[in-house]
Amino acid sequence: MSAEGLPRANSRLAGPAAGRRVHEVTFGPNPWHQQSWDARAAGNFMCGGAGSGLIVFAALAGGPTWLLLAGAALVGLGLLSVFLEIGRPLRAMNVVRHPARSWMTREAMVAPVLFAAVAAVWFAGPNAGWLSALPVLAALAFVYCQARMLQAAKGIPAWREPLTVPLIVATGLAEGGGLWLLLASTAGPAATLPWLAFALALAARFALWLAWRRRLRAAPRALAAIDRAGHAFKAATLLALAAAVLVAASPLPPSALIALQVLAGALALAGGLWFKFTLVTRGAYNQGFALPHLPVRGVRRS
Repeated sequence: MSAEGLPRANSRLAGPAAGRRVHEVTFGPNPWHQQSWDARAAGNFMCGGAGSGLIVFAALAGGPTWLLLAGAALVGLGLLSVFLEIGRPLRAMNVVRHPARSWMTREAMVAPVLFAAVAAVWFAGPNAGWLSALPVLAALAFVYCQARMLQAAKGIPAWREPLTVPLIVATGLAEGGGLWLLLASTAGPAATLPWLAFALALAARFALWLAWRRRLRAAPRALAAIDRAGHAFKAATLLALAAAVLVAASPLPPSALIALQVLAGALALAGGLWFKFTLVTRGAYNQGFALPHLPVRGVRRS
């Protein structure tokens, strides 16, 4: 499945003008929105990134072991979402045929390793030991494959920027940290170390977004969609970061800590999900063709 989509001859006759019909060109040199990936494909990046981040935080920060299963379930939900997008589901296994050149293939190959690593830690329980590192490595590999899959779509300026890769990875980790804070709040206030890791992920994704946006070259409509999502993305990131700083800077009662934990987690998660949904579904305009002259039927060449 191509991320770039196919150009469609979506020309139309604009109606008579001065006694003749004018042909309006809506393809070719004009950027068009790709049609191959829709909300279902976006769901894969949204669930896969948040699920991978949750697995990383659950393995490193501790907490109930069912958080690992929740992260794996989110990754599986994302893969199911993109599977439902395939026009011919029986051909889905063809995705594993090109590991040497396809990041989508590599993503599909890392996913079973991730599920197996989570299952191994789950069954090992308190005696997991060094096995706890396996889900972290597999989750980082999975979200990296997703980021490279977007960046490999060279026809879409908003995706092909090299900074897209670290931005998507940092966004997934911040989402996972926010989700971990949300779910772990049922067991009480989080410790200092998870808050610190969460704040670092938020700061990284904010700095990367600013640098990525400065270097971005895309169609005006793509930039408008990205900037609209960027306002919410930046606000959610900075507010969640402020909550983390407040927790670290001042002693608060447990009830206030839990409230800030839920608020910061929800903001970090919602901001990241909205940004990725917009990037995939609304900011995915092709560059268009570089054609200095377009042939027009009925017009003599000069």
